Amino acid sequence: MEQKSAFESFELEVSDDIKGLLKETSSWTYFLSILGFIGIGFLVIFGIFFGAIMSNASGLGNANPYENLGFSMGYFGLIYVVLALVYFFPIFYLFNFSRKMKSALTSSNNEDFKAAFTNLKSHYKFMGIFTLIIISIYLLIFIGAMASALF
Repeated sequence: MEQKSAFESFELEVSDDIKGLLKETSSWTYFLSILGFIGIGFLVIFGIFFGAIMSNASGLGNANPYENLGFSMGYFGLIYVVLALVYFFPIFYLFNFSRKMKSALTSSNNEDFKAAFTNLKSHYKFMGIFTLIIISIYLLIFIGAMASALF
């Protein structure tokens, strides 16, 4: 006869207080995701206009400091568009969390409740990996700067 541990038979109770807190959280995450989508739109628009203006600026007699490297200033607009693409995914996960959580709380749907937390997990996982990548890049830049200062 097998005995079950306390954790295997544990049932999580979602009280009305917790539902209220989750509803408020989903409202704020919805608001932040909408602001994020607006920010992504601005990044894309700015990137397109910046790229177009700066690629034509060389014809106006403005000096391009990267001209000797064969790098057009118009490519900087592409960087903004790529940043908007990277920024899209965590915002999309946050938006899906808020949408699914609102749906789960209004209809008491366990599948939507699970999907909401799956999207929240994906949001934080993306942000964690992205943070590690950025910290690694900073470390590489720091090590490269120290090495170039020494040699």
